[in-house]
Amino acid sequence: MIDAARFLPVTRKEMESLGWDTCDIILITGDAYVDHPSFGAALIGRYLESMGYRVGVIPQPDISSSEDFLRLGIPELFVGITAGAMDSMVNHYTSLNRIRSNDAYSEGGKPGKRPDRALLKYVNLAQRTMPGVPVVIGGIEASLRRLSHYDYWSDRVRKSILLDTKANILVYGMGERATAEIADALSSGRDIPGIRGTAVYTSIKALDGIDYGKHIELPSHEEVSGNPDAFMEMTKLLENEISPYSGSTVIQRADTRAIIVYPPQYPLSTEEMDRVYELPYAREPHPIYTDEIPAFRMIQNSISVVRGCAGGCSFCALGLHQGKLISSRSPASVTREVETLKSKPYFSGTVSDLGGPTANLYSLGCTGGKALEKCRRYSCLYPAICEHFRTDHKPYIELLNAVAEISGVRNVFVASGIRHDVALRDTDFIYKLVNDNVPGYLKIAPEHFAPQVLKLMRKPSPDLWREFKELFDRISREAGREQYIEPYILVAFPGCDLNHMYVTADELRRQSMRPEKSQVFLPTPMTMATAMYHTGINPETGLQIYVARKPSHKRRQIEVLPGHSGEKRRK
Repeated sequence: MIDAARFLPVTRKEMESLGWDTCDIILITGDAYVDHPSFGAALIGRYLESMGYRVGVIPQPDISSSEDFLRLGIPELFVGITAGAMDSMVNHYTSLNRIRSNDAYSEGGKPGKRPDRALLKYVNLAQRTMPGVPVVIGGIEASLRRLSHYDYWSDRVRKSILLDTKANILVYGMGERATAEIADALSSGRDIPGIRGTAVYTSIKALDGIDYGKHIELPSHEEVSGNPDAFMEMTKLLENEISPYSGSTVIQRADTRAIIVYPPQYPLSTEEMDRVYELPYAREPHPIYTDEIPAFRMIQNSISVVRGCAGGCSFCALGLHQGKLISSRSPASVTREVETLKSKPYFSGTVSDLGGPTANLYSLGCTGGKALEKCRRYSCLYPAICEHFRTDHKPYIELLNAVAEISGVRNVFVASGIRHDVALRDTDFIYKLVNDNVPGYLKIAPEHFAPQVLKLMRKPSPDLWREFKELFDRISREAGREQYIEPYILVAFPGCDLNHMYVTADELRRQSMRPEKSQVFLPTPMTMATAMYHTGINPETGLQIYVARKPSHKRRQIEVLPGHSGEKRRK
């Protein structure tokens, strides 16, 4: 085993100070290097380091020459490449296709530190500068582009990014286990295909000679490129295979090649979650940076306690990336991390968030046992909460209390948002939350109020929202607290027309609410909502739906919302 470095090396000088001639693995990332578990390169790097590998990081390399890619030399095992915490195109362009003016994952928030389609460009340069070195791609950009997908920015269906990059293997989802298995196979001289949570490609001729066991074949790239019905069929089939317990190997042909996507990795156990999040992170940006990194500032006082989301909203990438199954950390692990956080100069006594993708799903999940092995539901919560899904919030309440009792902690907030439909199953949690853990505003995402649109989104009934808000307001009054719900509204969703937006605007006015955050729908690869946007097909009925495609039509929908500068009322 090697000793953990304060930071994974980013320069040859740092390597030499550790006594290394070479790295076993080099990670290239489109983000600035922040040694914190909320940043993927740091998490994967520390995990590999804990297994005894020498890991270096090249953050936001200069693509204008090959020199930056060779700053750490040639790795012994492989180079791992990620575009960063966001798809590079989502990072650069708004839903109205305008260039974003900042990048939260870069020093000083300055844009332009990573290229468009970062994976393609990074892999191309890595292959040119490190010929013969295996290339492993991962992160959200790889995960959501692992098969044929609609690309909003080019307005066409693109092939798997694995075929475009010609990388050796793609890791999808939360990649600790898969990446470690790849490293173990390569260090032992073994082949790497067959690993859960990965995708590889081969020639169509070679398909017949491989035993995949249980598998399904998707419509080919050529079929989904030219036929909206085939594209929708592909998306439905994919959603049917997202569970590691019931999912199959997925195969898709494209020209003379075929992509093979093995079933997802199983969710981490509590013990594995504890190990991953308690690795020796510096919890700071690397000293090469002199200006702040906005994404770190936002999460520096937060603690991740849960992973995965059971919601299955049709527009959300979480189900296709992290998965719908919940992994939670132990209270002992969380309190140990808070003790570490207390030693940081930026900590002032407030834990800004004790959460994850959906905070109040902590400790919840499926109790189905054998039923889980047969389950094909994409969502555990829609159209109604599954009978096998736990809704007792007692463990989360106890965790919030345990952290609040730590000496030096003055406030513990829940800032990462909750599922109000699940919270309504346990009103003790709502009382606890409203009395102790709301930082002035509570983030809730009703997304919409028109029932037809909510159905396409796979979001709960507006009646549940009204019930939650009424309870929230009453408890706040009783506690003498002035605090509010901050609703998130999604505009120009597939199937949403101007009349549907008027329904939402009228509901917000009745509740005297002005949404601080409203977002025009941005079609991200592989989600069902993006399939609806591309095809104009309702996946439940097969009928055509209205899709707002023109920027002017999208802006009209924004303008009807209360508080918008161009607010328009129904005549």
